[in-house]
Amino acid sequence: MTLRVSLGICMAILTLPLAGCGKADRRADLVFLNGAEPETLDPAIITGQPEGRIVNALFEGLCAYDENGQPSPGVAESWEISPDGKTYTFHIRANAKWSDGSPLTAHDFVESWHHTLTPETGSQYNYQLYPIKNAQSFSEGKLADFSQVGVRAVDERTLVVELENPTSYFLQLCAFPTLHPLPVDLIKRAGDDWVKPGKIISNGAYTLESWRINDKIRLRKNSQYWDSANVALETIDVLPISDANVAFNFYASGLADLMMDKGLAPPALLEDLKKRPDFHAAPFLGIYFLRYNCERGPFKDERVRRAFSLAVDKNCIVNKITRAGELPANGFVPPGIPGFNGTDGLPFDPAQAARLLSEAGFPAGKGFPNVNYLYSKSELNEAIAVELQNMWRDSLGVNVNLVRQEWKVYLNSLSLLDYDIARSSWVGDYADPNTFLDMFLTGGGNNRTGWSAPSYDALVAAASRELNPARRFEILREAEDLLVKKAIPVCPIYYYVGIQLYDPTKFDGIRANVLDEHPLRKIRKK
Repeated sequence: MTLRVSLGICMAILTLPLAGCGKADRRADLVFLNGAEPETLDPAIITGQPEGRIVNALFEGLCAYDENGQPSPGVAESWEISPDGKTYTFHIRANAKWSDGSPLTAHDFVESWHHTLTPETGSQYNYQLYPIKNAQSFSEGKLADFSQVGVRAVDERTLVVELENPTSYFLQLCAFPTLHPLPVDLIKRAGDDWVKPGKIISNGAYTLESWRINDKIRLRKNSQYWDSANVALETIDVLPISDANVAFNFYASGLADLMMDKGLAPPALLEDLKKRPDFHAAPFLGIYFLRYNCERGPFKDERVRRAFSLAVDKNCIVNKITRAGELPANGFVPPGIPGFNGTDGLPFDPAQAARLLSEAGFPAGKGFPNVNYLYSKSELNEAIAVELQNMWRDSLGVNVNLVRQEWKVYLNSLSLLDYDIARSSWVGDYADPNTFLDMFLTGGGNNRTGWSAPSYDALVAAASRELNPARRFEILREAEDLLVKKAIPVCPIYYYVGIQLYDPTKFDGIRANVLDEHPLRKIRKK
């Protein structure tokens, strides 16, 4: 079945730059649309999904996600877990190498995790290492001696990791970018420039051949990769396009083979796209939500945050705008984690919202200060922003200014808390509620709300110590209830549906899974 494309789109296609089609630049084996231009390709620093897809091709941890989103042996060919679940002994492959041919050893992981946990590195995701004994104390400056952190190289090929408590998802963490090995000596010599083409040394299935900002990134198969014989594609071009219509033009005109990012399917075309054999969609552990800046202006007041949340009609957003089968989000943890039943969240109640705003001193919105809604550039984000603006005006009598920024600038604004309300998203790093809830701990690098609650911190900490799985989930549900229904530094909007566009008769190795992980090393031509 073909999709009818308007004359306007066809004309736009004719004006697009033909990336990868020049005489000196042969088309890659796979050209895929990845969303925004990467912020960086440093595994210790990245926070976004577009960056993660590329970094997971360039680097590989002790474990690596397969096409089903499950952790499989990576740099570690095997491991043993102690009976108490607190000690992991990993065995590094004899043929594990860096892309320059030098051996990759257990010592590289010790040095890499030391680097990532060092505050000066600025890793907002270093809390993914906190299950390791004393890792949090070292990161927070309470412990100066890194040798007391629970990671040590017994020899070149044996890495022992001691955890604070049994952590059922630790092997999934071992596949996550923050725990990837880094060429620490190169980083010390080259500084931030170490990730540039011609300098970068990596250990994954691909190397970074070129990176032309706002044009493309070319990846080339890494001949030094331990499983290089089973990597099918020699070259991959990654196109950083965040505009949905432009991205679809590239795909529809044959300039790209795969559209990977969940925000790149044009909402206006979704009903037609869903009928096509090259449209692939499935739910995964991801959420679209709003952050409130709890340190600034009226959103310091919990009543104001509650009022704004109660004024959001989530059903309207998924039925009118997203239209890919997304579910309205009640809680912050998406469905799909066996055994976990999340909070029921806040309802859509504009009358109560108006009463609360009046109690906060702003009857019918009178006297409410000028506030901004921050979002990153995309057609979908734009449409949702306009809809939210209308909802808050109609229900609360408040005018909210819309502020759109490019991806890198937007991420920086979030980090600096330079916003009032901000569009956000989160994709689970592993299949456990903790990956959604621990980000809002006091001082957490991905908190980005200015909110802090000792009671919330205590609940998440108690869950990490709880050995009974059912009781642990009860504690985490209590934490989620506090987050979404009581303190309200965030407002859940909807749970994601993963969307890919590709011809299944031409490419294989892409599987729907709850983590939306689609390793490039597993994709092959038919």
